[in-house]
Amino acid sequence: MKTKGPISQFIQKHYLHFNAAALVDAARAYEQQLDQGANMLVSMAGAMSTAEIGKIFAEMIRNQKVHIISCTGANLEEDVMNLVAHSHYKRVPNYRDLTPQQEWELLEQGLNRVTDTCIPEEEAFRRIQEHIVKVWKEAQAKGERYFPHEYLYQILLSGVLEEHYEIDIKDSWMYAAAKANLPIVVPGWEDSTLGNIFASYVIKGELEASTVKSGIEYMTFLAQWYKANATNGVGFFQIGGGIAGDFPICVVPMLYQDLEETETPFWSYFCQISDSTTSYGSYSGAVPNEKITWGKLDIHTPKFIIESDATIVAPLLFAYLLDY
Repeated sequence: MKTKGPISQFIQKHYLHFNAAALVDAARAYEQQLDQGANMLVSMAGAMSTAEIGKIFAEMIRNQKVHIISCTGANLEEDVMNLVAHSHYKRVPNYRDLTPQQEWELLEQGLNRVTDTCIPEEEAFRRIQEHIVKVWKEAQAKGERYFPHEYLYQILLSGVLEEHYEIDIKDSWMYAAAKANLPIVVPGWEDSTLGNIFASYVIKGELEASTVKSGIEYMTFLAQWYKANATNGVGFFQIGGGIAGDFPICVVPMLYQDLEETETPFWSYFCQISDSTTSYGSYSGAVPNEKITWGKLDIHTPKFIIESDATIVAPLLFAYLLDY
């Protein structure tokens, strides 16, 4: 039996029923997957990077408790933005009371609000833009093409951003992932800020759209990765809903049904942290059993849904897995 730290012991003692019990059950099953040699995919929607999930998620990466990530373009870039512009962020605790005029004033200050936290446009976006545009153009000049996350890996590992670091580098999950060369898929990257910036350079004729690899190429990469890494199972841990989860989970039915590779194993574990309401055709709020009918999960796949706030639940569950 592993020795658990005080946070894990607290969870074991007090988290006994309802969503609290679901958290413990999901954490234990995740741990069992790792003990059996399974790989784990973590999908991340919402604004988890702006919520500073990197403080614990980077430790999950360093401790090899996550083997591939699916995330939105926003989470990809916002971890790096927090790294280089943290002191310029502004917290707005009374965000529920803001008038349209007050929201406009934040815009005029270059502060883009995410719930109670404002991302400083000049310090965050523009510090990265200078360097990312350079690597985009260098790749194009060489006839090279990379995925969106690979370009960010390049600038993180090159050290060009070091002079701007405003948090401890160990709290950046993107830096931890870059150091580990962890595979990432980023569906719908085009709707992120950097995706918009890239599109603007394409419109201006300064870059070719093909310089950044596409979502279809992410799916073909994921299919190859899954086939190569599913011997002992691949678990699926989903934070939030949306495309970060919807996109990668479909790789299994695609392999099985569309490519007719009928030996493809189902996902070996599934857990979602969600506060989405189960109603009106909501996929994010669908119970895990619905995924059986789509060929994503098996009847016997361990399935969990924790109906709560991911900014509260994810750090606690990760703490349990890290024996804190």
